[in-house]
Amino acid sequence: MSDVDQRFADLASRYALPPEAPARLRSLLDLVARDDTAPTTVRDPRRAVDVHVADSLSGLEIEELAAARRIADLGAGAGFPGLVLAAALPEAHVDLVESVQRKCEFLRRAIEATGIAGARVVCARAEEWREGIGVCDAVTVRAVAQLSVLAEYAAPLLRLGGVLVAYKGARDEDEERDAAAAAEVLGLELREIRPVHPFEGADHRHLYLYSKVMETPPRFPRRAGMARKRPLSSRSRG
Repeated sequence: MSDVDQRFADLASRYALPPEAPARLRSLLDLVARDDTAPTTVRDPRRAVDVHVADSLSGLEIEELAAARRIADLGAGAGFPGLVLAAALPEAHVDLVESVQRKCEFLRRAIEATGIAGARVVCARAEEWREGIGVCDAVTVRAVAQLSVLAEYAAPLLRLGGVLVAYKGARDEDEERDAAAAAEVLGLELREIRPVHPFEGADHRHLYLYSKVMETPPRFPRRAGMARKRPLSSRSRG
């Protein structure tokens, strides 16, 4: 057994993955390694199994995400965490929301190569995806933007009681302060900031868990680009 396959076996045991998941995720890493258009700089499966797959699976430590049946992964990129979660949660439907056409094309190839039936590509900006408004049990976001922006992207898509799980690195007090102000406006409540250790050497990884506790005001989502251009913050309420 190769080091990569042993690592997949370890992850399968740690996260109680379905029997077919390791092979499908290995197929995803093989595609990333050979496809020059894969939107990531980490292509070697020996690194990618940790940096991409293990890091993505750490979201399953959040019970609400593990139990979700309608998930939207925003800024899906190369499929991390969205495709990984779809492989780990075969009863869930995972929308891979990505606005860049070439990344959408890669994601479609990845779905075909891996046979992950529960995932589909939504080639659109989160703010313009009207079909998703108010229907998601969970929204995931990894390596996309600051927390206040992520909250604004996610809140309109969540049903009441749904959760945002934001994958982040080291904590930042200013970012958290602005996110708290944004959450208050958007109908979200911070439930937990959970440190996670998906692989050896993965320091300062955190999952931010927000729950939708009130309806998001009808002025959201704002038009495309406004969340980044004029983010909600502790200094301005939008």
